[in-house]
Amino acid sequence: MSEWNTEELIDSDKRFVWHPFTNMREWCAPEHEPLVLVEGRGGILRDSRGREYIDGNSSIWTNIHGHNHPHINAAIRRQLDRVAHTSFLGFTNPAAVELARAIVDLFPTDSLSRVFFSDDGSTGIEVALRIADQYWRLRNSRKHQFIAFKSGYHGDTAGAASLGAAAMFHIGPGHWNFPSIQVPNVRALERLSPAELAKIAAVVIEPLIQGAAGMQLWSSGTLRAVREWCDRTDTLLIADEVMTGFGRTGRMFGVEHESVIPDMMVLGKGLSGGYLPLAITLVSEKLFSIFDGSIVDGKGLAYGHSYTGNALGCVAAKASLDVFEKEGVLEALQPKIRHLTSELAGLADIPCVTEVRQCGFIAGIEVAELPEAPLADQAAEICIAARKHGLLTRPIRNVIVLMPPLCITTDQVTQAVEAVGTSIIEVCGGRSFKE
Repeated sequence: MSEWNTEELIDSDKRFVWHPFTNMREWCAPEHEPLVLVEGRGGILRDSRGREYIDGNSSIWTNIHGHNHPHINAAIRRQLDRVAHTSFLGFTNPAAVELARAIVDLFPTDSLSRVFFSDDGSTGIEVALRIADQYWRLRNSRKHQFIAFKSGYHGDTAGAASLGAAAMFHIGPGHWNFPSIQVPNVRALERLSPAELAKIAAVVIEPLIQGAAGMQLWSSGTLRAVREWCDRTDTLLIADEVMTGFGRTGRMFGVEHESVIPDMMVLGKGLSGGYLPLAITLVSEKLFSIFDGSIVDGKGLAYGHSYTGNALGCVAAKASLDVFEKEGVLEALQPKIRHLTSELAGLADIPCVTEVRQCGFIAGIEVAELPEAPLADQAAEICIAARKHGLLTRPIRNVIVLMPPLCITTDQVTQAVEAVGTSIIEVCGGRSFKE
């Protein structure tokens, strides 16, 4: 018998909790029974009724090495015996120092050399925007505007949302936004006039693949072309690797595929192995060196959070990096990527599947629109159906996302893809759809 009182937990949740990106009227409806997730081992999650599921979206793209990894668990426990958190404003701690050094060592010498800690990907982007804005002001430049790409998503905090989320989620304009424009592709950058170029502080891009856009792939060479454009126009390049970092694309970072070094890189989600909220904004020495004074004289960065440099998060992240090395994670991932490709191929034969997209260990299965059902409702129905087949994931509009922990076995990959295919057929099979 379960130790959890599921009914009581659900009742209290509906009475007291407000969930993100959730229709709370539907959530709180008497007939809706949410899953209460209580335990995880490796790539498997268990709910309060004892049912098991493959973690098909890595707990919102965060988990890397699986749940309850012994090495990461042990690192956190050791740190708990010392201290959980101390201020990073005017102080430091060994865990943050060691992680910063380990992260910088992953990049070529004299490239990305400084680490600024924050809490999540959105605040990591926020830091990057503030650094870029202040950098140009310290250089007495008129550059103040940011460029992001259409359908890109870089977080929900005020500044980050101005790069795309505000429009994507129909949030009205706010006075707190950074000035930004969205362009569809690199060709649009080339068409900017000299007067427009004089205002551009930085370009922000998700390397290789746009996540919240529905796992849309960039054409090969796009990132390299953006880097070259930034070099020609004296514009900063910010790489948002919150989703793509730490092995998701088959390499440690997405920028490696096109041999690009940005001026800033933002890391989050999988940084701590999926254990604790933590983000990093990596900065080049060129940018850092100009912040050579105090807050009072305007030459210091007046930004930070209470939990900046949190020791527990930092030891988890450092332990996650250890696992990459000790377990040969990236090497072991390559045959799994090929296996995922092979398994996904069969989904293209399902009539209502319009496209299957893959980037490394990231997949998006797009389904056609049914005249009688809104896309978002249809995709959500497919994901709910997948639970009966032992898979948990979440859609992005009409795209079913499959992004499991890197530790998943090939048998579990097969089971996950079969669950997606079976669920699509159950929901859409025999029903008319739009071409």
